[in-house]
Amino acid sequence: MTGRKEGTFINDLKREFAGYDAGKLTKDIIAGLTVAAVALPLALAFAVSCGADAASGIITAIFSGLIIGALGGASFQISGPTGTMAGVLLIVVAHHGPEGVLIVTFLAGIIRILAGILKVGALVSYIPIPVVTGFTAGVAIIIATGQIDSFFGTASEGVTILERLFSYTRLGFSIDWLSVLFGGFVIALMLLWPKKLNERVPSTLVALIVTMVAQIILNLPVAEVGHIPRSLVGEHRLDLLAFPWKDLGIYIAPSISIAALGMVESLLCGTYAEKMKGEKFNATRELYAQGIGNMIIPFFGGIPATAAIARTSVAIKAGQQTRLTSIFHSIALIASVFFLAPFLSRVPLSALAGVLLVTAWRMNDWKSIRQIFSKRMKTSIAQFSITLLATVIFDLTTAILLGIGFSVLMFVVTSNRITIEIDPVTNRLG
Repeated sequence: MTGRKEGTFINDLKREFAGYDAGKLTKDIIAGLTVAAVALPLALAFAVSCGADAASGIITAIFSGLIIGALGGASFQISGPTGTMAGVLLIVVAHHGPEGVLIVTFLAGIIRILAGILKVGALVSYIPIPVVTGFTAGVAIIIATGQIDSFFGTASEGVTILERLFSYTRLGFSIDWLSVLFGGFVIALMLLWPKKLNERVPSTLVALIVTMVAQIILNLPVAEVGHIPRSLVGEHRLDLLAFPWKDLGIYIAPSISIAALGMVESLLCGTYAEKMKGEKFNATRELYAQGIGNMIIPFFGGIPATAAIARTSVAIKAGQQTRLTSIFHSIALIASVFFLAPFLSRVPLSALAGVLLVTAWRMNDWKSIRQIFSKRMKTSIAQFSITLLATVIFDLTTAILLGIGFSVLMFVVTSNRITIEIDPVTNRLG
C-alpha cells in the first residue's frame, strides 16, 4: 500500500502514456462514458442523502475527476462523493449546515496533505479488518435510516438515528404509497438486473431514467430532486473572506473524521484496484492529490470526495488505459449538467432513496462479517460490534479510536498471557 519511492510524477506519466495511440484513446473515452453513467445517479443520491443539494454531488464528481484523477497515485483511481462519506456528512450537515460542510471539506483537504507529508499512508494497513468492517456496517445503517423519510414520504425530526426514529411517535408515520412505488421499483430493478448486463448498462442509470421519464409524463405528487442549475458553481460555496475563524475549533473534529475516512477509503481502493490492474499504487501521491482536490472543490460548492471502489472497478473493467478515463468521465458529467439538468431535477427523491438503500446493503463486507461470526472469534466480534455501535451512536473518529483502542488493549492482555520458559543449556566441548 505504501507505493513506490522511486520515480517522479513526470517519469510515471511518461511510462503511463508510453505507446499511447488512437486505440487506447478510444478505450479511455468509452471507459470514461461508462463510469459517468454509474457516477451520475450516485452523485445525485449521495449529495441529497447527506442534506446537500443535488448539484453539489455532480460538482464534486466533476472536479474530483479532473483534479484528483489527474494528480492521483495511479492511473486507475476514480474519485467522487461516496456512500460512506454521505453517511458521515449527514451528521455534519445536521450540526453545522451546508456552509459547515464546505469548511470541513477544505480543512480535511489540508489534513490529507499533512498526512501525505508525514507518509502515514502505510498506517492504514494496520487498522484491523473487523474495525473497518464494523465502521462500514455502521455507516450503512446511518445511510439506510437516513432514507426512511424520502422512501416512505414521511417526516421526522432530530439529528441522531434514535432522535429521528423516536420522533415518529409524535409526528406519526403516514406513508405516501406513490413514493414507495418509485422506491420499491428501483430496489427491485437493481436487485434483479443481470450482473453481466450491469457492467455495460448500469442498473442505477436505468432506474434513474425510467423513474425520471415516468415522473415527467405522469407528474405525480411526490417529492423531487428539485432545481439543478446549469452551472459548475453551486449555490453555496466556500468564501475565505467570510470564514468564521473564531469558530474554527468546532470544525476540527469533523474535519479529522472526514480526512481519516477519505484516507482509509482512497488507500483501500488503491490497494484493491492495483491488484485488478497490475499497476503499482503510490499512496503518498494519492494523499497529496486527495488533499489538493478537497481544498479546491468547496470553492465551487462541492462536498468531500474520495476514491470510490465501485467506480474505479467499473473503469478498469470497461477498458481504462490511463488517467484520461477520469477526465473523460468528468467531461461527460459536465455535458449532463448543461443538457440534462431540467430533466434530472424531476427525479423522485424516493427513487434516489431506493438507490441508496441497495447501496447501503451492498457496501457491507458480508464475507468478512460471516467469517467473523462463523468462526466465533471473540476479539474480532467485539472489535466489529464496538466499532459499529460507536459509528451509529457517536462519529467516525470516536468509532475508529474505540475500535483500534480495544484492539491494542486485547493485544496487551494477550501478550501478558504468553509465558516463555527457558531451559538451561549445557555447552560441552570435546
